[in-house]
Amino acid sequence: MFRLRPKSGSLTALAGRYDDRNNDAELLRRQRSVRRRGHLTLGDLKAVGQWKSPRSAGRMQANSDRFVTEISGFALSARGERSRIESLNALSGVSWPTSSVILHFFHTDAYPIMDFRALWSLGATAPSHYAFDFWWSYVEYTRDLANRAGLNMRTLDKALWQYSKERQG
Repeated sequence: MFRLRPKSGSLTALAGRYDDRNNDAELLRRQRSVRRRGHLTLGDLKAVGQWKSPRSAGRMQANSDRFVTEISGFALSARGERSRIESLNALSGVSWPTSSVILHFFHTDAYPIMDFRALWSLGATAPSHYAFDFWWSYVEYTRDLANRAGLNMRTLDKALWQYSKERQG
C-alpha cells in the first residue's frame, strides 16, 4: 500500500530543509503540560487547529473546554488504537488529519501526521473518506520506516512533507 518515494538516506537532509512556517515551537511548548495533565484544553486544541488548518480552527470554538478535556483525556489514555484516533474525531472542527496531529504531538507513542503531502511521498493518495484500517496501516508503515532510518517520527514527518513540497510544488 505504501512505497517510499525518496531515498531513505535523504530523509535527514529533507527534514533539514523543512520550512517551519507553522511553528512547531508552539505545540512543542504545550507538549509537556498536556502530557503532564493527560488532556488538552480548548486553548491547546485551538493551537492545534491553527497549526494544522487555520480554516477549521474557528469551528473548534464550538467545543466547550470540558468536552475537549474529557475527549482528549480519554484519547490520550485509551489502550486501543482505534479508540485513540476515532474519539478525537468527536470534537467539532476535528477530523482524521487533525486527530493525527494531536496524537503526533501529545501522545507518548510515535504517531505520524495524516497529510496529503506525506501520503504522496509514500506513494499513496489521501482517500476521500478516512477509515481506521487505512490510518493504522499508515502508522505501522511509518513507525517501521522511522525505526529503520534511525529517525524520530517528527523528523520523518518533516522529511515526507518536504519531499512532496519539492516535487509537487
